[in-house]
Parts: sequence; C-alpha cells; structure tokens
Amino acid sequence: MNFDARIESKAMAAENPLLDDAGEASSKRRLIAGGVLLLLAVAVIWFLVHRSAAGSTAEADKKDQAPTVTVVAPGRTTIEGTITATGTLAARREMPVGIPGEGGQVISVLVEPGQWVRQGQVMAVIDRSVQIQQQSSQAAQIQVARANADLAEANLQRALKLVDRGFISKAEVDRLRAQRDSAAAQVRVAGAQLGVLQAQNRRLNVIAPAAGLVLERRVEPGQVVSAGSGVLFRLAKGGEMEMKAQLGEVDLASLGQGVSASVVPVGTDKAFTGQVWQIAPVIDPASRQGTARIALAYAPELRPGGFATATIKSGTMVAPLLPESAVLSDAQGSYVYVVGKDNKVERRAVKQGRITPQGIVIAEGLNGSERVVLRAGGFLQPGETIKPVAPKP
Repeated sequence: MNFDARIESKAMAAENPLLDDAGEASSKRRLIAGGVLLLLAVAVIWFLVHRSAAGSTAEADKKDQAPTVTVVAPGRTTIEGTITATGTLAARREMPVGIPGEGGQVISVLVEPGQWVRQGQVMAVIDRSVQIQQQSSQAAQIQVARANADLAEANLQRALKLVDRGFISKAEVDRLRAQRDSAAAQVRVAGAQLGVLQAQNRRLNVIAPAAGLVLERRVEPGQVVSAGSGVLFRLAKGGEMEMKAQLGEVDLASLGQGVSASVVPVGTDKAFTGQVWQIAPVIDPASRQGTARIALAYAPELRPGGFATATIKSGTMVAPLLPESAVLSDAQGSYVYVVGKDNKVERRAVKQGRITPQGIVIAEGLNGSERVVLRAGGFLQPGETIKPVAPKP
C-alpha cells in the first residue's frame, strides 16, 4: 500500500513540476526567518550583558568616588554624673564680735587676723579706771550697810533682855526688829549692786564667744568704742569654711545633702574635698539660680571672700557617650549623622546630656548600637553615600 502511494506521489510530481518549486521556496523562507530570529536573540543577549556590565561599572565607579568617613558605635557607658559650679568662699559659721557693755577707750588689742583663739579668751581690753572706782565705792557701801546691820542686831538683843523687866514695851521691840531686818536687807542690796558693777567691768573686755580663727580686726588701741560701734572682730567658728556654689534650677534639683564635692580655689591647683551640707530653699527670681553650701575643713589656701570652682558628684547614669566632634547643631537643634542602609547617612536628632571630660552624654536619640559619623559631619548631606571606616587605634 505504501509502495503505491510513493509511485503515485512521484507520478503527480512528474505531472506537476510547479508544486516542487513551491516547496523549496517555502523551505528557504523558513530558514531565513530562523536565521533572523537567531540574530535578534543574539543581539538582545549582547545588549543585556553589556548593559549589566555598564551598570556594574557605574556603580563601582560611584562607590569608588564616595568619601571615606570615620564612624564609631558609641555603645552605652556608665557615666558618673558631675556638676561644675562657681562661687565664693566664706566661713561656715561667721561670728561677729562687738562691745557687749557700755564701752570706753581701748587700751590694747591682743589678737591679729589669722590667729586662733579659744572660747573666753580676751581679744581687746578697754579702760576701766572709772568702773574700778565705782566698784570700790560700792564695796565701801557694803561695809557701811553691814555696820548698820550689826548695830541694829545689838539694839534688838538688848531690848529683848529688858522687855521682861518692863523697861521696854513690845512695840519698841517690834520696831527694833524691823530696823534689824532692814539693815540686813541693805547689806544684800549693796552686795547685789557690787555684783552688777563687777559684771559690767567684766563685759568691758572683748572676749571670744567660741573657739575659732580670727578673720578680721576693726579696732585699734586708743579708739573709743561703745555698743553702737558695731563689729570689732570677725571669727570663723572652729575655723570651718564653706563654698557657696551658684547652681541653676535643674542642677540644684539633682543634688542632696551629703553629696561629695571637690573645690579648687582660684590661684592654686590644689583640690579640697567637702560635702554639700545645705541646699538653698529658694531660687533667685532674677538669676534663676540657687546656692549649694559645701562644707570644708580649714586650710590656709581657703580664704573667705575668694573665688573657687567646685565639681559636685550627682549620681551615675548609663547612656551613649560621643566625642564633641560627632555632635552637630543648627537652628533645629542638636543632631548626629548615622550610617544607614547601603552606607547612606541619615540625620538623627539627639538630646545632649552632661558634658564630661570623655565627651558628651546623649540623653535621647541613640541606643548606642548605631554607627555614628565621628567627624566631618558638617560636610555631609542626608542620603549621601559614604565609605565608612573604623577609627584608628
């Protein structure tokens, strides 16, 4: 059956030669179309490959041109809080000393500023010549009163012996007894007056009310002084000193009594350790500041009236710590540059805390794990690509 078909096909082809030419033409067109499609496919592949290579080259060139910037991850550091303040030195308990009595002319001054005195020590002597004469006169009055009392007692005793015989009435005895009692009272009055004069004489001396250091002397020999003369000496009780540190409202609120502090007077590098013993209960409405009083032991370098700087401890906190070069500021506030995805810098607003010798405490805005531009942040723009590097050790 197949053999007959082949014979028939050949016969048909022999009879119709045009049919054979059409088949050959169709086959050539198919070959040409296939070749064109193949060339198109090759061209598309070449274009895609070269475009990818060009893009990679451009991206590489862009990365090569990115600025190299030092970045640091601050982490979180335990920071000992400190407050720096300035103020004046003064005696912790300053004691003004004046004339407690009627006064007079100063004969001698026995102490000088810078000397130590004990309680009750005489600091200045005032002339008491008139008072001595008054005291002598009153002592004589006591003797007169005692003599009168003795006489009144003798008269009463004689009258008592005669009253039983009827020579003296009981009324006379009562009168004599009253005279005796009056004379005895006069003796006591004269004695009390003498005690007043003696006390007044003792008050003529200017004495130290407590042990301490003499800070100031305002009296000289020959000067006439009285209760209205004012302060003659100033003492520092026990020699104890203090610094009156001026602090803002926020810093003042973070302090408590007993907090330690280091005080450095102007003119010396020596630091003195003290403690905050009193915090002002009020704030000056003009300056918006209050006073923290720091107690200090005596030292020759601590001169009342001098200026000093105090460093006061105010607890600890855990927060990121950055160098000053990493923290920038403008009209919008403080900020840093953080390295984000694809090494692009992002602006991050932060809130500064205390400034320490190690750097600036970041109170808000960072958790410590970010990569922060260490320096040259002022030359960058948000979204700019950089090449981050670690700081050199």
